[in-house]
Amino acid sequence: MNRLNLCIDIDGTVTGAYDWIPRINNYFNVSLKPKDIKYYEIHRVLGVDSKEYDMFYHQYGEIIHKEASIRTGARKVLQKLYKHNKIHFVTAREEKMRNVTDGWFEKNQIPYHTLSLLGSHNKVQRAKDLACDIFIEDRYENAIQLSNAGFEVLLINCYYNLGSLTKGITRVTNWSEIEDYINKRCNKQLDSYKLAT
Repeated sequence: MNRLNLCIDIDGTVTGAYDWIPRINNYFNVSLKPKDIKYYEIHRVLGVDSKEYDMFYHQYGEIIHKEASIRTGARKVLQKLYKHNKIHFVTAREEKMRNVTDGWFEKNQIPYHTLSLLGSHNKVQRAKDLACDIFIEDRYENAIQLSNAGFEVLLINCYYNLGSLTKGITRVTNWSEIEDYINKRCNKQLDSYKLAT
């Protein structure tokens, strides 16, 4: 029996959050470090127009996604969670990134039930469609939007998401903490079910 519908972002959540920095540094002739990334919107960090960043992403986006590292512990935890829960990846990546995304999941042995490439950061409707129980995210604005819509959110720590949290958002630092949180939530749900029967 599947217990929870888990909606999970990809970039910065399952992948390393700062893998793209060397390419950015080379392309824009800067020397950014992870601690410099105070905003999710990279063009703001760089002090350039969003169109300039879009040109960079158009040229390098696919290779950045293909070469992305996997966060420590993510593979092992996702493989375990998949056995008893529904795994739904929900990303702002565009549909044209489907092949590279599928390939990355296959290469990294990450199982999942569905993959939604939305082409936008508005994830609330998809979370509703999937009857999401917990949404795992790295983008602060998404976490706020999802929690305001009534979803339980795990926000994985990054330099660019350190704002104050609202009700319904729990900050986590790694996939081990994510696993612990979900296991506790599943056990609580199971206990409630036993009491009701």
